[in-house]
Amino acid sequence: MISVTIEKVKEFLRNKEKLEQKLNGKISINGKTVTIDTDPFNEFEAQRVFDALNLGFSVEKALKVLDEENNFIKINIKDFANTKNLEVVRSRLIGTHGKTKKTIEEITKCDISIHNNLVGIIGLAEVTERALTAIINIIKGTKQANAYKYLERINAQKKSKKEAHKKISKKDKESQDFNYEDEDSDDFQ
Repeated sequence: MISVTIEKVKEFLRNKEKLEQKLNGKISINGKTVTIDTDPFNEFEAQRVFDALNLGFSVEKALKVLDEENNFIKINIKDFANTKNLEVVRSRLIGTHGKTKKTIEEITKCDISIHNNLVGIIGLAEVTERALTAIINIIKGTKQANAYKYLERINAQKKSKKEAHKKISKKDKESQDFNYEDEDSDDFQ
């Protein structure tokens, strides 16, 4: 059994049944304290979901943590910032009207939440690492445009590798088809 303090109690109450079903446990709420009674493995998963909820992710996004293919990363801005003025760092991460955050989310296909001095990332394992690198670089002072270029370059390299793999696979298939035609022609002679 674990107990966690939740900030968004109303949203949590609206989705209590869904959370109980997904986490295979019984949830009780006392004020802002949420307690879940479940087996040890599901306690670990529940803790990760609650951490995501406390970072500001919606219930739908927080439940993505349960998927084995998804990764959940939580970092503290203080650990990477070169300045004591963390408000400036947070504003650089968010960008004007949320543009920086949205752009990183669109390029990496990750969900990102910034809450106080914490940043949370939920997404497929390989892309969360790239998003993390871009976010850490922005925290350290890199221009946002350079972080976007880094992500776009990585995506372009990934696409070119996929295309090269498809071409090789297609050539292998064509050569196999050609070999079958040769074998068929030998049978008729």
